[in-house]
Amino acid sequence: MEPIRQLYKYRALIYVLIQRELKARYRGTVFGFLWSFINPLILMLMYVLVFSIYMRVEMENYPVFLLSGILPWGWFSLGLTEATHSIISNGGLIKKVALPSAIFPLVCIGSNMVHYLFSLPILFLFLFGFGIVPSWPLFFLPLLLLIQFIWTYGIALILSSLAVQFRDILHILPNLLMVWFFLTPIFYPVTTVPKQYRVLVDFNPIAHLMKAYQDVFFYNQMPSGYGLAVFAVLSCLLLFIGSSFFEARKDLFAEEV
Repeated sequence: MEPIRQLYKYRALIYVLIQRELKARYRGTVFGFLWSFINPLILMLMYVLVFSIYMRVEMENYPVFLLSGILPWGWFSLGLTEATHSIISNGGLIKKVALPSAIFPLVCIGSNMVHYLFSLPILFLFLFGFGIVPSWPLFFLPLLLLIQFIWTYGIALILSSLAVQFRDILHILPNLLMVWFFLTPIFYPVTTVPKQYRVLVDFNPIAHLMKAYQDVFFYNQMPSGYGLAVFAVLSCLLLFIGSSFFEARKDLFAEEV
């Protein structure tokens, strides 16, 4: 777990790098950080148009259900994609500066988490607009954020270290994420999945996390303790494996990037 210990040592630098990443993303744009609100709103309107109007999904307050799952998935997919490329894109720094390489995937995930937090006002706007008033289950949100961060970072440590040597991963990952998205009950509730196929949902780890977000925001109820506990244990195990894997391969980075 050496990369994790080093991250605590360099926590001030990580904070600065996340700030730099956030500023650089919208540098030179007219709306700046407002794009953190505009992008999810545009995405939301597009999905509502397709599923509520064109396909006519029969579900009360469907836009809120959709948004409560799409926003955290956006953090996961975009954060993981950028983190997988982070060692390669920061190759110059890795060669010249004595920094723990594990910082770079973490910065990508952290900056996208901030964007997710910036998008939450859009979700709350929809909640109140559809007459849904959040209550005490909202206190579970920090726990969900922490578990998702650990889960994403564990995967990112593995993929970012492999991508240095096997660049095909950068092209395979977006396709895998697209398939994973449609297999996860985000734009459809679990109850619509035929019973004989629900076992696939049960074995989809991130489905339990997305369901927890839907419980907190849409259903206004406590997330499933069992499902969330299993996902939390898997996330911690994945972080341990990812950290060990990353540590074993880090000496190759300077040569390959």
